Amino acid sequence: MKHKKRASALLVITMLATMVLAACGNGKEEVQGTDTPKEPDSVSPMTISFYSADSNASWNNMQDTVGKKVTEKTGITLQAEFAVDGSNQKLPLLVASGEYPDLVFAKGDANLFVDAGGFIDLTDLIEEHAPNIKKVYGEYMNRLKWSNEDEAIYVLPTLNAVGHSAFDAGGTFQIQHEVLKELGYPELKTVTDYENALKTYYEKNPKIDGQPTVPLTLNADGWRIMISVTNPAFGATGASDDGEYYIDQETTEAMLHYKRPEEKEYFRWLNHMNATGLLDKESFVQKTDQYEAKISSGRVLGIIDQEWGFGNATNALRTAGKENRTYARFPIQLDETTKDAAFQSSGYSAGYGVGISTSAKDPVRIIKFLDYLASEEGQILMNWGIEGEHYNIVDGKRVIPAEVQDRKINDNANFTKETGIGLYLAVFPRYGDSVKDSTGNYFTTNYPEQITENYTPSAKETLAAYNVEMWKDLWPKEDEFKEKPWGAAYNIPVPSDSNINITYKKIEEIVRKRIPEIILTDPAKFDALYDSFIQELNDAGAEKMEQEYTELVRKRVELWNN
Repeated sequence: MKHKKRASALLVITMLATMVLAACGNGKEEVQGTDTPKEPDSVSPMTISFYSADSNASWNNMQDTVGKKVTEKTGITLQAEFAVDGSNQKLPLLVASGEYPDLVFAKGDANLFVDAGGFIDLTDLIEEHAPNIKKVYGEYMNRLKWSNEDEAIYVLPTLNAVGHSAFDAGGTFQIQHEVLKELGYPELKTVTDYENALKTYYEKNPKIDGQPTVPLTLNADGWRIMISVTNPAFGATGASDDGEYYIDQETTEAMLHYKRPEEKEYFRWLNHMNATGLLDKESFVQKTDQYEAKISSGRVLGIIDQEWGFGNATNALRTAGKENRTYARFPIQLDETTKDAAFQSSGYSAGYGVGISTSAKDPVRIIKFLDYLASEEGQILMNWGIEGEHYNIVDGKRVIPAEVQDRKINDNANFTKETGIGLYLAVFPRYGDSVKDSTGNYFTTNYPEQITENYTPSAKETLAAYNVEMWKDLWPKEDEFKEKPWGAAYNIPVPSDSNINITYKKIEEIVRKRIPEIILTDPAKFDALYDSFIQELNDAGAEKMEQEYTELVRKRVELWNN
């Protein structure tokens, strides 16, 4: 059935669940041939309304350089609205109204629109009008199907780039270069190694620039608790990222990852860090801006976070001449029996993407607009900007001038807002790092030579001390793991009428309340409190939710193997 009856507003609002994360695939590709067509047939002026469940502080109403060029090439101007702080509260209201923007990026809540009959099937539109979109997704077109029961294509996956192979690692255990240098670049493999480094430096340097030194801080502000507090529990115990679940690769059975005994021991370590005074007492009360300000002061020795989670603070440190207080990153594990699975391949995970709504008056024109952005010309424009202004061709290679690169690094917010470079990528079809265009150049600007060129002097010194060229060289390689046949589980759509959505909301509230309590409790009470936490999850319906999610995982495997 292509469309189901519209869910009532009450049902939709009740079943709204927020699931946020990123996935990292691996694989190298090169796109052959030229684009046809390079532009839509018509470039007459047209405004498309667009809503994104992500926030976007840099949006400039397409008055940036890239935006103006896109309008020139397509005639399209986006009238865009972005969620505040990534909140998805408006989505169920849109669904309840039955009146939608032309384009919607709903993140993990596309099911609300699909179940309400709010998204159109894009299959025929792509086949007839979008050769570049077909080229981008290529062999993975089968993974765009919605479900076993409904094989329509309702969204063009955009959060995960096609053919993406990350050239570098972004997290999760971070430690200041200055700490490593003073300690003679010690071996860092386990949380014990990490703790000892922080403790040793802290005891020698109780203050930095006249302020109290903070050995380790976390960011538990809203959804960021997942990135800085709970996700590292599976990362440090050898499990790959499947959102709130751990999935057994042999049986495809899903369970909440907190139930793993290994993760209990990780949280015990955090509890120990708190009890010994090495964990920042403000970790669970500080807001993100306070967290960033604290890091920007240069007095925080360690962070458990992804690089993007404190990028503003890193830029501030560099601007203040404290680049030695920026951070190195390591694949720290609870002990040496496991290895960090950050680079375990999920293949192409499809997932979160943009859909054309049933309110759109000209779906053909919209798909042609999206097809232009998917073209080689469009991809280069969105990633690199304008030739002669933001990059030059030198001996057949795209090269970013030093002054432009300096602005990208040290004045990124203003640079992005003015130029639009990188601004349009997350919500439109795109190639990932490692994919080359027909000229042999990378589509993105994140490639090895560019990455290493931008390392700070302290980063280069640290990497050399550990006998590697890039951070990723410290991590276990992709071929050390089996590819996950379900992709990334957090991208699997959950039907709106599933009990999973209702139960997950209860689970989320329990986790965000109990995990901080467990970390901050007296160590003598840790076991009883953790066991009580697991029982509370089960009392809230976790076991039934796990069974239902297991079925979704198995259906995904079946669908992709058709």
